[in-house]
Amino acid sequence: MNTIETVRIAEVQDSALDLAAHERAVAGPQAGAIVSFQGVVRDHDDDRGVTLLEYEGHPTAAAVLREVAQEIAADPDVYAVAVSHRVGVLQIGDVALVASVSTAHRAAAFAACARLVDEAKARLPIWKRQVFTDGTEEWVNCP
Repeated sequence: MNTIETVRIAEVQDSALDLAAHERAVAGPQAGAIVSFQGVVRDHDDDRGVTLLEYEGHPTAAAVLREVAQEIAADPDVYAVAVSHRVGVLQIGDVALVASVSTAHRAAAFAACARLVDEAKARLPIWKRQVFTDGTEEWVNCP
């Protein structure tokens, strides 16, 4: 396990997410690879037009996100992790999730970033309301 703090950012916030800040947070002289992901609000879902999304988070969401980040950071190949999820009303093109991981080599960075995103999506108590162009709406990922 790494001896320095490897989880640089693990936040749930209601303001815009900054990919470059996440990449800077995981950068370092040992990092030969930095892989990042942005989950962006798209204008469709299952052939239905989407006008906006609203994310609502449980009060434990930030703690769960930190736990996920720490699990990924415990991988001996991982140098640093930064991840944030946005809550509130998001428009088409807004960023809902940002994740960045640094490692020595690209294969490990791609794998770690994919695990980070997949675990965050699977475990975060954050629910999404989709508003469609026809005026209907639905909640997704609700318990």
